[in-house]
Amino acid sequence: MYITPSSASPDATSSHAAPSSPIVPGPQRSRLGKFGVLPHLAGTSFLVLGLFARLPLAMLTVGALTLVTTASGSYAAGGFSAGAVGLGSALGAPLLGFLADKRGQRIVLLVSALLNTAAIAALLIVTLTSAGFSGGALALVLATAFAVGFTCPQIGPLARVRWMAMTRRSPRSALDTALSYEGTADELTFVLGPALVGLLASLIAPWLPLALAAALTITLVSAFAVHRTVAYSDRASSDARTPVDGDAGSGADEDHPAAARSALVLLPVAGMVAVGTFFGSTQTFLTAFSGQFGAAESSGLLYAVMGLTSAVAALSVAYWPQRFRHTHRWMVSAAAMTVAAAALALPTTIAAMLVALLFLGVFVGPTMVTIFSIGSAVAPAHRLGTVMTLLASGIVAGTAVGSGLAGTLAETGGSAAAAVVPAAAAAVLLVLGAVSAAALRRVSRA
Repeated sequence: MYITPSSASPDATSSHAAPSSPIVPGPQRSRLGKFGVLPHLAGTSFLVLGLFARLPLAMLTVGALTLVTTASGSYAAGGFSAGAVGLGSALGAPLLGFLADKRGQRIVLLVSALLNTAAIAALLIVTLTSAGFSGGALALVLATAFAVGFTCPQIGPLARVRWMAMTRRSPRSALDTALSYEGTADELTFVLGPALVGLLASLIAPWLPLALAAALTITLVSAFAVHRTVAYSDRASSDARTPVDGDAGSGADEDHPAAARSALVLLPVAGMVAVGTFFGSTQTFLTAFSGQFGAAESSGLLYAVMGLTSAVAALSVAYWPQRFRHTHRWMVSAAAMTVAAAALALPTTIAAMLVALLFLGVFVGPTMVTIFSIGSAVAPAHRLGTVMTLLASGIVAGTAVGSGLAGTLAETGGSAAAAVVPAAAAAVLLVLGAVSAAALRRVSRA
């Protein structure tokens, strides 16, 4: 079936109609295993672009922190700048998602790529030309840092929207495989991005990471914007949706009251806020923990260890049996996260902490993939971009909350006190999983 997209697309199979979602072929042997279906659906170029086009987002916060701290000599100014980038991203992402739903991804991504490149250039100029970082100069730096975050293209969430469109005529396992890949891509870039910033800033110049982020944005994001897969996402809002293994009726737009739909969407968003709180508090806790050994600067490396195992575990979700329902996956993964996060209070050496983080990461990736899956199931068909970007913004907002809570406790009680926050965030995530399971069952029976 061919469905006319919201705007004409040169990537479509004809000048009048967007391509119908590709059908996944029967079982085939592939060196990539289940992930062999992804190049068939979207092409290898989409996988490469989708991975590296999201790298600038992972570089901006740390890049702003490094640049402003170095230029001003003030950790506070650097921290405020990083916070401004995060705040801008949390507020701007849902707006970009909403506009993508209304106008199509192509135009929104192209415009945001241009604006973000200009904002990064402005931040570089303002920071490097400010003298003394007085009140006015600092305010200008913070304003441009906010603009950098606000205009940042949301590649990860919008890539997920494209996968949802491309897998509509495929078994649910195809979307699970795609979301597993996306979860791994997120984890890898958020490990690689800060590491790249640190390497370039220390070896060459503090301004170089942001300059590279601008170059990647204008080239790779633009290429992602016009990739042929955009034709699927730009007509996705007019498609009917199919239920996800009985957990929720997608296409709830017509079947359930608006208030019930809004409540369902809020549950995975709240889950992502809890995930972000876990991330932010874990980062702060590790800074306090490594500081006991005079190695606070190594906390990023410790955190990366958890990110690596999380990325590998996210890939494993593609192989989980379909009878293992998504709401059950959320609760089981969150329960294991709670136990593993509570164990962070036990290590007394760096080596022991590395082991604890390796173990903890095993449960983080699957939890994120599962929440994104549930979010895709309950999102109204015409608001996929909005919901996906809301989920991503939840992580950003939660990270700020977690950092603040853990930082306050670390200031008064050391790393042992800060360790309470990651465990508490994981416990809240478990409770939200149980609430989501009950709510989705109730809606399914309605």
